[in-house]
Amino acid sequence: MVDQVMFARENLQRIHAVEHSFGPSGKSLSKPGRVLIGEGLLMKQSRREPQQKVFFLFNDVLVYGTIILNGRWHTNQQVIPLEDIQLEDLEDSVTMRNQWLIRTPRKSFFVAAASYEEKRAWMDHIMDCRSRLLQNGGYKPGSTFAVTWIPDKDSATCMRCSDRFTTTQRRHHCRYCGFVVCGSCSKKRAVIKHIHPKKRLRVCRMCHSSLVRKEVEAKERSLLRGDSTRKMGSYEDDMDMSEEEPEVAMEDHNSSRLTESKNVSWSPYVYLNSDHVMPQ
Repeated sequence: MVDQVMFARENLQRIHAVEHSFGPSGKSLSKPGRVLIGEGLLMKQSRREPQQKVFFLFNDVLVYGTIILNGRWHTNQQVIPLEDIQLEDLEDSVTMRNQWLIRTPRKSFFVAAASYEEKRAWMDHIMDCRSRLLQNGGYKPGSTFAVTWIPDKDSATCMRCSDRFTTTQRRHHCRYCGFVVCGSCSKKRAVIKHIHPKKRLRVCRMCHSSLVRKEVEAKERSLLRGDSTRKMGSYEDDMDMSEEEPEVAMEDHNSSRLTESKNVSWSPYVYLNSDHVMPQ
């Protein structure tokens, strides 16, 4: 009984410390039955270059954010339910060693650990927590995942029209295929329901045509079934041609520039609770 009380108190203190590190902009992380499993730093591939991020693994969610002051102050908090996560092991690349792919419905990205042992620890613990979560029932695993974005530096030209990028011809990303495209080739907007149920997101012309075709086919199937009450999404063009990238698709550039990976030392992965459950 004493062990259980001590565990609950220490676990709550750790969760509150994580909450406070994100300041007033962060979401509340305290929840009955939630346990902080581990924490550490990982390199995350962004659209421009790999950046070091802080990651916190709980028994039901994965939380990460941008490092402002290592161990004390973080921002851009992202919370991913574990049932929505799919992992894929990857070989080392030229730019990232000990890497793997994290897929989610809204966003998919590459991460890398400081060593192979830490990579295996992260992957094993994430999948172990996810398995336990799904075994307990009440959770449905994700079935549709966002594509990974092709980094900016991997394409000097638009991957649809081949026009060269310049200071005025900016790079953008299609939210459906992840290609690097120019503004002219990505004027269309579409609802991609696994990323956002209502918001129209930037897509290239080819993906827009494909989505429209799928929408028409779905509507025809619905009419054949007599499902006249079904509401279909709209793929009309969005007249707002803002140059801002949606929050769900990338990190905030200004805050990301406040820290560079070369100025932040690696922090080893800390495995806080080897049992994943409260002591009985």
